Amino acid sequence: MSSQTEEFTIGVEEEYQIINPTTRELSSRVQQILPKAQKALGSEVQPEAQQSQIEIGTPICRTLADVRSDLVRLRQEVIAAAAKDGKQIAAAGTHPFSHWDEQQITPKERYQDLMRDYQQLTRELVIFGCHVHVGISDRSTAIQVINRTRIWLSPLLALAASSPFWLGTDTGYASYRTEIWNRWPISGVPLIFESLTDYEVLVQALMETKSVAEATKIYWDVRLSERFPTIEFRVTDVCQTIDEAVMVAGLVRALARTCYQEAMSEKPFPAVRHELVRVAHWRAARYGLEEDLIDLSAMRAVPAPQMVENFLTFVRPSLEEYGEWDEVSSLVHTTMQFGNGATRQREIYKRTGRLSDVVDLIVQETAKGIALV
Repeated sequence: MSSQTEEFTIGVEEEYQIINPTTRELSSRVQQILPKAQKALGSEVQPEAQQSQIEIGTPICRTLADVRSDLVRLRQEVIAAAAKDGKQIAAAGTHPFSHWDEQQITPKERYQDLMRDYQQLTRELVIFGCHVHVGISDRSTAIQVINRTRIWLSPLLALAASSPFWLGTDTGYASYRTEIWNRWPISGVPLIFESLTDYEVLVQALMETKSVAEATKIYWDVRLSERFPTIEFRVTDVCQTIDEAVMVAGLVRALARTCYQEAMSEKPFPAVRHELVRVAHWRAARYGLEEDLIDLSAMRAVPAPQMVENFLTFVRPSLEEYGEWDEVSSLVHTTMQFGNGATRQREIYKRTGRLSDVVDLIVQETAKGIALV
């Protein structure tokens, strides 16, 4: 088998906040906004667990230009639908100050089941992520790809971190969304699987022990999709800007392609202990791009810019092969220069001392590059 047998398509899902422009608080208006958005977008826009959330999903994309144009279109239509209801749309991993106890769970069976099973964890699940699907149809190979991606997920998390505030407080984390999410029992980075059978035996055991009702409720940071012939990367906060979302999509696909090639050639990879992977992710969530990250391939702490450069070096051949190097590396270096979403949120709060200004920044950056009508 060669890489030409796989298309490595991309699909991006983004979860957005619905904002009251007067109070800047979250607004539980998805049931009013969704019908308006679906007139333009159909099934590309959906509800999420909280009624103050709305989710988009791109169609199957083959190029980063496709990803960009679809995200522009989808954000534009959702923003327009929200405006008709007098609301705004914001893309960040957490809301800076709205409280979870003021939100309403969406009256959909899947989310009501989550409420029944997970109780307080579901009530506090007011977080917003970005999920990137990469098309790899052979599930046996996809498992080997997942095994190899584990050590490279933390720089992705650091680059996209956009959730420093929670309940009106600076948490000290770049991605506090990650910490909220990691309390769930089937979350985080999976351990290494010996084979697809090994994976399937575990999934079956989780269902037979009533740990999960179905495989779609396994929420690892990288997993086999049960709905599509893809690997789904769920590790990052939703990105504030379209540029950052394109950057993440490009890096994720390049990572999947690189690990696919290594799996095909049976190149050895470091079977890093799970404890070290968890610590690497914690550090990325805690510090973002501000302090050292952990290079799991070298087993040492390195400055975040160096870790990001190591990651770029790893995926560069794939990016160059597909003509994406210039765009993706430029987007990465822009993020390194001006900071991730968390850095930019903190900078405006430091200047004004108002979390309402942070919300305004997020709303503005969500619509950046979009022609609003």
